[in-house]
Amino acid sequence: MKKLLFFSMFLFVAFQGVSQETYKAENEGWLVKMDEAYALSKKTGKPIMANFTGSDWCGWCKRLTASVFSKSEFKTWADDNVILLELDYPRRKTLPDEIRQQNAALQQAFKIRGYPTVWVFNLDKNEETGQFSIEGLGSTGYTRTVKEFTDNADKMIARGK
Repeated sequence: MKKLLFFSMFLFVAFQGVSQETYKAENEGWLVKMDEAYALSKKTGKPIMANFTGSDWCGWCKRLTASVFSKSEFKTWADDNVILLELDYPRRKTLPDEIRQQNAALQQAFKIRGYPTVWVFNLDKNEETGQFSIEGLGSTGYTRTVKEFTDNADKMIARGK
């Protein structure tokens, strides 16, 4: 199933803001800015894997990190197959405004209703209009093992080829 969603110029501008704060993903090796993920995706030809998470309050998100994202097998698989993007919706910490706006826009674009939700997608940008288009390859939630998670993700990635 492929979805094509268009982003407005406003969203593009929100991605381009430069924060004086240093904000990093909760999970090592994950990016937090869509523009950085887009640039790496274009450079490598790999799809983006976005983890919509509530890092400081979501129990299932913490379990997914512990059972999948923190494992060396997952990190090796991810290095070979995807660009990792963490989109956090915390309750007890404040995100920089540019990240908060970016995450809110992506939450709406992907119609996220629960956490964790992980989307695999290809991203493209129309240079003339500044709009991004997303080709959704699939989504998943919590899985218990790295193998189960990566097998499912491999099927999603195959849809985009």
